[in-house]
Amino acid sequence: MKIPFTKYQGTGNDFVLIDNRQDFFPKNDISLISAIAKSKFGVGADGVILLENFKEGDFSMIYYNADGSQSLCGNGSRCAVQFAKDLSIIEDRAIFQTFDGIHDAFIRNGMIYFSLLDVNKIDVRGTHYFMNNGSPHYVEFVKNVDNIDVFLKGSSIRNSSEFAPGGTNVNFVEVQADLLKVRTYERGVEAETLSCGTGVTASALVAAVTYELKSPIQVMTRGGLLTVTFEKLGSENFHKIYLAGPALKVFEGSIDL
Repeated sequence: MKIPFTKYQGTGNDFVLIDNRQDFFPKNDISLISAIAKSKFGVGADGVILLENFKEGDFSMIYYNADGSQSLCGNGSRCAVQFAKDLSIIEDRAIFQTFDGIHDAFIRNGMIYFSLLDVNKIDVRGTHYFMNNGSPHYVEFVKNVDNIDVFLKGSSIRNSSEFAPGGTNVNFVEVQADLLKVRTYERGVEAETLSCGTGVTASALVAAVTYELKSPIQVMTRGGLLTVTFEKLGSENFHKIYLAGPALKVFEGSIDL
């Protein structure tokens, strides 16, 4: 059996997308999902996304990290919206279901705007911050993010007892005059990725509280530039949160089962 797929990337965060509206993919086969995502042995990607039917909206997406675990993925969601457009499921707007609920998105000037659920709490934990915006995120501000050993420090924090048993994604953030620079160690990928959409969003919201930054906030990742927009209500309540950036098709192929 051959499974067709399309590979997309959003600021260097890359995904294998599969049109599973006919429900043919063995989605409980976690070893298969991990094998597809495995670099050098499979297609290679930060995650695998199944696009499925959804009666209450345009589509549903199931996102798997490279290790087969599920979570919300901001860049993956943006890529799924572009995939749905390329399949003629949507035009320029979408309502779809993902890991943490129903989201909306729209396409404007080639950029995909993905809405995240409201955030009502940011935990201050000494020298760092923690929040969950569909995925758990540790945020730490640093003077020079390029000098951080993201793998060494990120993996230590991700696996620390503070965040057991599920662990956390880890973001290191440098505040510059006109933007943030963010590097992220991603749980489930177990490495630094070129970009993490929910991590970028978490970092921007924490910076909005800590440094009183206003919307929109530009965020530079190693894979490119993303924008976070929001409305802030009170000290740490945010709604109408959008993550915006490009989502590009890389290539199409098929996988032999």
